[in-house]
Amino acid sequence: MFYSHQLLLTGFFVIYSLTIDAQQPEITQVRSAKQAYEQAGSHIRKKQYSDAITLLQKAIQEDPHFASAYQQLGDIYRLTEAYTEAKTSYESVLKINPNFNSLTFYGLAISNFYSGNYAEALPWFTKYAQSPKLTDKSKLQIEKYILDCEYGMDAVRKPVHFDPINLGASINTPNQEYFPSITADNEQIIFTRRTKNNEDFYESEKTPKGWKPATSLSSNINTEEYNEGAQCISPDGIYLFFTACNRPDGQGSCDIYLSKKNGKDWSVPYNPGYPLNTDAWESQPALNADGKRLYFVSNRKGGYGGNDIWCAELKPDGGWSEPKNLGPNINTPYDEHSPYIHPDNRTLYFSSEGWPGLGKQDIFMSVQEDNGQWKQPTNLGYPINTAKEQSGFMVSTDGNTAYYSSDIKGGYGGMDIYSFQLNEAFKPKKVTYVKGSITDFDTQKALSAQVTIVDLKTGKPAFEDDEDNNGKFLATLPQDSKYGLTIFKKGYMVYSENLALETQNDRAPFILDVKLKPIKVQEEATLKNIFFDTDKFSLLPESKSDLAILIRFLNENSTVSIEINGHTDNVGTDKINLLLSENRAKEVYNYLIGNNIKASRLSYKGYGKSLPIADNLTEKGRQLNRRTAFIIKSIN
Repeated sequence: MFYSHQLLLTGFFVIYSLTIDAQQPEITQVRSAKQAYEQAGSHIRKKQYSDAITLLQKAIQEDPHFASAYQQLGDIYRLTEAYTEAKTSYESVLKINPNFNSLTFYGLAISNFYSGNYAEALPWFTKYAQSPKLTDKSKLQIEKYILDCEYGMDAVRKPVHFDPINLGASINTPNQEYFPSITADNEQIIFTRRTKNNEDFYESEKTPKGWKPATSLSSNINTEEYNEGAQCISPDGIYLFFTACNRPDGQGSCDIYLSKKNGKDWSVPYNPGYPLNTDAWESQPALNADGKRLYFVSNRKGGYGGNDIWCAELKPDGGWSEPKNLGPNINTPYDEHSPYIHPDNRTLYFSSEGWPGLGKQDIFMSVQEDNGQWKQPTNLGYPINTAKEQSGFMVSTDGNTAYYSSDIKGGYGGMDIYSFQLNEAFKPKKVTYVKGSITDFDTQKALSAQVTIVDLKTGKPAFEDDEDNNGKFLATLPQDSKYGLTIFKKGYMVYSENLALETQNDRAPFILDVKLKPIKVQEEATLKNIFFDTDKFSLLPESKSDLAILIRFLNENSTVSIEINGHTDNVGTDKINLLLSENRAKEVYNYLIGNNIKASRLSYKGYGKSLPIADNLTEKGRQLNRRTAFIIKSIN
């Protein structure tokens, strides 16, 4: 339901009709064979392929030299992806009449290609390409297959390391499982399961012993009458974007929907509407790390082929911008599917039928350059990609583990979900995550609070979470920058943390246990993202995020008066340190006044090295001692 195979089926029936026309001179003289053949044609038109196969086999039994019956049998096997049987049928045609029909060459080529026999497929594609009545479109298609064969032969000669691990019986069943979505901490998975013709979401949590048995996600989302699937989950596990088809509030055949987790259940899905959804086919959403960019697949007008990958931006009012096509370095005249944008916000993985590959859909990787352009994609290679379909690919936050869906021999049945260690060449940029809980310092009860993480290099938010978070937050952050984290809740002291990720060599996450202190006289809070040059007191631009949260704190707690404190380490004389700390506190004081905070609510004082909070014998300790803080002086 969430893939569009219309073009593939149309292509088959065009070829089939040509075959029927060409076969008329080859009709058998054996009456019983002819009768079975004609009855098979009736079943084919009704898509009753099993009955058609039985009748064609009977026709061949009655007349072993009935080339048209073998050809038609091969076409049905090819359509139903029974490529070994198709190959045998086409070879029988050629034994009877080597020049029966050029479409026999095409059928034999396709059957070998999708069996992974690229060296055997190539000469048949080449021979079919010489057919005199090929249309320009058919010529381009065959040229692509020839390139795919050449790529496939080379890829098989140079395999990449690949050791897939089935996620096991808690996740996979004899049904079809695909489109895995995993939270940044690798502790929760949501995936699509197809039972008979119905697609629904299932979820599981990871324990030290492995994944728990998967259960249905939510009755608010899963339905019996509609299909739900092709989803993505935000890194913190709070927002779910997914595809649903033919719903009463839909705008096209399939639309993108949104649900938010409230406690332990999910909200009733919401259709964001136009321009994200149109009367075309929209599916397979992928949300970036900060939740402000959504990639998805659509066959809407203005693309390069059947299904293209598009991207929309979240606007300040909560709506979505007019989606933009990712362009010719990603999209082709053929179909692209299942985009996944890694939390580094630059590495895109997706499936494509258009770029040189090994079969139906290969997985590719592309990196967005600083100018916003995408590099031409790289095939992840064999045997990650094979002649079969690969889809629903994603990579863990640390970049080490990949997850995807495939029909690998030895699985539980059909498409199963697998994990494997990702090759170094295909890893994204270093990313880690920040995971925290927020509680009241006195009562230890969970507190919903606003969490903001700002990239201190650019001044732009890297993560924003509202106060409806149940005291939990999780954010993924690229490790090529430094960040300031602030937590705000009215009636409580400000919490500030500095995340210097660019100095980390590993991808270890930050785990924060934040205990917010209620506002009271003499309560103190340290602002860890107030910066000055060495031995100077002019505020650096990176200080703006903490200054902004302090201004908000004073505006929303209007009865509070504070003293701004400056502190230094023990390097230098007492006199110099005392003066420096006082000038730095005064600089913050002046900044607040310049932003409409009344001077009557403010005071400042420098304490020099007199109040250390860490050992001055180490650089880390001295760094902690060089700080700006504020104390509640009165509450009127």
